[in-house]
Amino acid sequence: MKKLTRADIWPNAVYEKARDEFRARIVAEKAPRRVQLGDSVTLVFENRDTAKFQIQEMIRIEGITSPEGVQAEIDVYNELVPAEGELSATLMIDVTEEEKIKVMLNRLVGIEDSLWLCFGGREVKALFAQGQTDGARVSAVQYVHFALGSEERRVFAGAAEATLELRHPAYRATARLSAECLASLRRDLAS
Repeated sequence: MKKLTRADIWPNAVYEKARDEFRARIVAEKAPRRVQLGDSVTLVFENRDTAKFQIQEMIRIEGITSPEGVQAEIDVYNELVPAEGELSATLMIDVTEEEKIKVMLNRLVGIEDSLWLCFGGREVKALFAQGQTDGARVSAVQYVHFALGSEERRVFAGAAEATLELRHPAYRATARLSAECLASLRRDLAS
């Protein structure tokens, strides 16, 4: 999937006019790509459009207009755009009670070795972006990628089902991907 460039990003005035329609399309696109893993972890599969939406919203909210500022946002959110043969996602640890946040984030140290995409007898381990854990606690938001080789892509394209499995000693959860999610991810791998 092609990374975003400054030419792909609308100036704020243009985005304001297109925002309602673009936002509605992205919200609808993200809905089947959202996977709940147990009570406290959500994973949203990302693509070029969802990353563009994040960039547009950030430059709108922060009033960024300089080419350098826009490029800085592109550089951050291009991490969400999967490379060829990859799926990418944002993993969120959903804890809202203030007194439980630190406990949960400490508890999930090692999560970067615990997430798997399973399909057709295959298991692909998630690759977590660097710098999201300090060894004592993890960040509540993680960027992950699943790199699929050509044979894994072929199997994934024909798999009847796929699951995400979190196999952390302190947090285990499995979620089956919906048919709509699978179809959307297959389109990502084909782009």
